[in-house]
Amino acid sequence: MEQTYQYAWVIPLLPLTVPMLIGVGLLIFPTATKNLRRMWAFQSILLLSIVMIFSINLSLQQINSSSIYQYVWSWIINNNFYLEFGYLIDPLTSIMSILITTVGIFVLIYSDNYMSHDQGYLRFFAYMSFFSTSMLGLVTSSNLIQIYIFWELVGMCSYLLIGFWFTRPIAANACQKAFVTNRVGDFGLLLGILGFYWITGSFEFRDLFEVFNNLICSNEVNFFFATLCAVLLFAGAVAKSAQFPLHVWLPDAMEGPTPISALIHAATMVAAGIFLVARLLPLFIVIPYIMNFIALIGILTVFLGATLALAQKDIKRGLAYSTMSQLGYMMLALGMGSYRNALFHLSTHAYSKGLLFLGSGSVIHSMETVVGYSPDKSQNMVLMGGLTKHVPITKTAFLLGTLSLCGIPPLACFWSKDEILNDSWLYSPIFAIIAWATAGLTAFYMFRIYLLTFEGHFNVPFRNYSGKQNIPFYSLSLWGKRRSKRINKNFRLLTINNNENAALFSQKIYRIDENLRNITRSFISIVRLRNKKPYSYPYESDNTMLFPLLILGLFTLVVGSLGIPFNQEGVDILAKWLAPSINLLHQKSNNSMDWYEFLKDAVFSVSIAYFGIFLASFLYKPNYSFLKNFELINSFVKGGPKRIFWDKILNGIYDWSYNRGYIDSFYRTSLTGGVRGFSELTHLFDRRVIDGITNGVGVMSFFVGEGIKYVGGGRISSYLFLYFFSVSIFLLIYYYIRMK
Repeated sequence: MEQTYQYAWVIPLLPLTVPMLIGVGLLIFPTATKNLRRMWAFQSILLLSIVMIFSINLSLQQINSSSIYQYVWSWIINNNFYLEFGYLIDPLTSIMSILITTVGIFVLIYSDNYMSHDQGYLRFFAYMSFFSTSMLGLVTSSNLIQIYIFWELVGMCSYLLIGFWFTRPIAANACQKAFVTNRVGDFGLLLGILGFYWITGSFEFRDLFEVFNNLICSNEVNFFFATLCAVLLFAGAVAKSAQFPLHVWLPDAMEGPTPISALIHAATMVAAGIFLVARLLPLFIVIPYIMNFIALIGILTVFLGATLALAQKDIKRGLAYSTMSQLGYMMLALGMGSYRNALFHLSTHAYSKGLLFLGSGSVIHSMETVVGYSPDKSQNMVLMGGLTKHVPITKTAFLLGTLSLCGIPPLACFWSKDEILNDSWLYSPIFAIIAWATAGLTAFYMFRIYLLTFEGHFNVPFRNYSGKQNIPFYSLSLWGKRRSKRINKNFRLLTINNNENAALFSQKIYRIDENLRNITRSFISIVRLRNKKPYSYPYESDNTMLFPLLILGLFTLVVGSLGIPFNQEGVDILAKWLAPSINLLHQKSNNSMDWYEFLKDAVFSVSIAYFGIFLASFLYKPNYSFLKNFELINSFVKGGPKRIFWDKILNGIYDWSYNRGYIDSFYRTSLTGGVRGFSELTHLFDRRVIDGITNGVGVMSFFVGEGIKYVGGGRISSYLFLYFFSVSIFLLIYYYIRMK
């Protein structure tokens, strides 16, 4: 066993060989490297699979022996300052290594087909392998300086992958936004690391925790300074895990390829902030104010992410806000001291959200055959609908991930999120109410995404008699203003453009013509409308894209079984696997639970989830009976102050969600606009004042020289007379002052 730990250094280094070999190959054998590009995908998958097997082996040893292994090398030694470089293997490292490698392998298999048409295929796999190296190096780091180095490398990889299609201005702007936002948190993290080194004199975790706890117990540390340093450390986690208020980069990061969203922005990189807080929890837990602050940021992120996901039309942005909300649950659990529950939800969410993102990528991949390669169309849920018969396997996998995230038993996220919800009652009733209400919102917006994407009828683009392209829209949306109109008498369709949504509370409800709905469709079929222009229907993705969906769906089904309270063997394994490296005060554990307590908690949480699902189905499922029910509800609020009040509430919710809570606008006005205004002011000051003084001195010297030129007459006697006269006047003034 000791010998196995000694070779743990291969975990971060093995994936690094892929980008190195690709770079060397492009320099020496560029043509062969490009022609044999599929070989690099196989090599990336193979090496990451070896790392996965090694990580699983280490994890099993952690479960059996509960040992912690650390191996370090001396890096810098200078008088009293020394810095070491090494790796730390403990349960937290094992968990993160398994998550990174398992999700990473399936994303790489998926990407081989998804990116096969892209000219940047080699660059994509080089970036992905380098990201795997950086992330594995981060989770195996043995000290804060080493964590910071890999932390920055992870951020660099994220920047490169978000801006992978850098020729698109929106992708270039998105990667810059992610880079700048994360720099705010990273600067705080660096200051926090230096502050705690000032306090404890060490970067090593175990020494840092031990010395700081002794200083706190003996009251030999400035509590305000220690709290400030802890807040700065936490700022790095806030930015990396998209917590409020540094969350604004995450939805824009969806401009990268979908496999990037599945690996980096759902399962691994955004989990780095959760990992950092979990790693430093022995440090935070002795500072009560910091724990309360972490819980507060977590609950704000939980609710904000859920509300911002309600009206999103882009399928990936909706899932991004869902990720933000679920990361808030993990941060809330860590703030409450529920270390085990936070990591359990991190694990279940990684597989469920990875499944959802890969499923959305399969949908986008199939939609590109219909509406072209424009992302604003192929990712717009308003332009989808009726995909069940065209992509049945993708639909089933996406439904599994949706039900898991909604908290429906026996799927994975039910067991982890339910424990966090139960712990929230013991921590704060206000936080508990918000957390449980958000669970209902999660079920609502996730089923909204599912229904708009897969249910109803497929919306085929067509051109009307005027030649203007319109999109038939059958999956009516709750949100938006009433801007609908009839197209013509043959097709009573609801038109919608990229900036509008259908209004459910309109006076008239337009339905798709029976003749159009009766058109038979095959998996790959062509329909010709009045302009005789062919449009292909979506079709299922290739097997290499469906295989990861099936495996991740299987994980979503079974991974939560370890958390079943009545599976004592599984609970014991989970308790050992999720055990903290250092004993934590107030650590919550639900290893034992009776049937009554379990059913009471489960029924309440599942009821809230089913209510959200029912409400989403009631509003978004394209069933005429539901629309008739809504007409009945509409009649009660039709006209008068009730209707006006109802419309104001709905439009207010829509505007808040669709405009991202106005937070981006606030940053754009106050920060970006403020910086630009200050820059223009300083530029004006530099041009008018600084340059004006310099130019003024030059002009004055010119005029003085011109004036003196006319004073001189060329006579020495005149010069001597002026000299003695001036000296005499000066001496008289000086004598007068002295006499006084």
